[in-house]
Amino acid sequence: MHQYLAKTLFGLEDVLAQELKELGATDIVPGARHVTFSGDKKLLYRANYELRTAIRILQPIYTFKTKHENHFYAKMYEFDWMKHFDMEQTFAIDGVTQSRYITHSKYLALKAKDSIVDQFRSRFNERPSVDVRDPDIRFNVHLSRENVCTVSIDTSGDSLHKRGYRKDTVEAPINEILAAGLVLLSGWKRDRAFLDPMCGSGTIAIEAAMLAKNMPPQKQRKIPFGFIKRKDFDADLWNEVKREADAKISDFEHDVLGSDKDFDAVSIARFNAGYAEADDVVTFSRRDFKLAKAPADSGVLIFNPPYDERLGVADVDAFYKSIGDALKKNWTGWDAWIISSNMGALKRLGLRASSKKNLFNGKLECKLVKFEMYDGTRKIKNEDGEKVKKVVEFKRIVKKGEPGNE
Repeated sequence: MHQYLAKTLFGLEDVLAQELKELGATDIVPGARHVTFSGDKKLLYRANYELRTAIRILQPIYTFKTKHENHFYAKMYEFDWMKHFDMEQTFAIDGVTQSRYITHSKYLALKAKDSIVDQFRSRFNERPSVDVRDPDIRFNVHLSRENVCTVSIDTSGDSLHKRGYRKDTVEAPINEILAAGLVLLSGWKRDRAFLDPMCGSGTIAIEAAMLAKNMPPQKQRKIPFGFIKRKDFDADLWNEVKREADAKISDFEHDVLGSDKDFDAVSIARFNAGYAEADDVVTFSRRDFKLAKAPADSGVLIFNPPYDERLGVADVDAFYKSIGDALKKNWTGWDAWIISSNMGALKRLGLRASSKKNLFNGKLECKLVKFEMYDGTRKIKNEDGEKVKKVVEFKRIVKKGEPGNE
């Protein structure tokens, strides 16, 4: 058993922890933008291939305390780097520091690189090559506020958001990991319809379709995983992991839908869905959400509307109000999830959220808000036991003008 650290986006730590639990990981501890866990080599391979909300999987190999750059260099020089890569292999180092003694991440990475190169040179009178773009082995050096340095091997090699299916995009596409996280946060159990009504390049709907099919998120990945070039790589075990995961791919009986009023966006989404091998499950169409009707009695809506005028919305407040009006009019029985960084515009929806969660879309701090769309009236019994119609004082839909996310 080994300890690992899976990096993720802010707000998705618990979602990732649940994914790891379902894979069979142990000692699962969520942290800030990461989750630590334990498992064997097979679990490591599965984590890279099957996790939907992990950015990369790190394996710590060396830990020590340090406060000075010369001491840091000496401690790095002490470690036997030949255990993990050879002279013929290229390497790269990602550095992150929170220490007040060594304050620059690039300088931390440079000192680490120097110590590794110098060790090889002293042994063999030769040095391995650095390749920052496509190294055989990528190390992560993290120096904490408590001056604890942790050196890890990046077993993913490149970010796991690079699924391999997104061949074209519209402006400001959502990250694949965040898209998958939104689907998982919604609690959608694949038991009803799903729609992204402002689909852009289709990422949210495609991630939902892949989840619906039990398709591993890395099935279309062309970039080699970092663990493949390690000395302890087990090709037979890796092929077994892929066979077992791919064998779980199944049909889906409900609809996964994406729509957008922009013709180019719909064309791009269809193109990407084909590369994802999800076009048998997800259907994209050209449609203006404000005019659309619900395709089923119940379902889940997740969408990522424009946040401001930069994306071609002249009056953002009016645009969000039109979304709220459409939801109230045409989407009874559905749960609607909306992510946005525009808190003022969210209030213009005229809806009261039943839940809210803070997330980041890139560098933008956002809220993910949920609205449960129910009828405006219901039958209740009066004191004599007679059924009468009464207007519901909504928990979900409130009077016009009330703030939506205070």
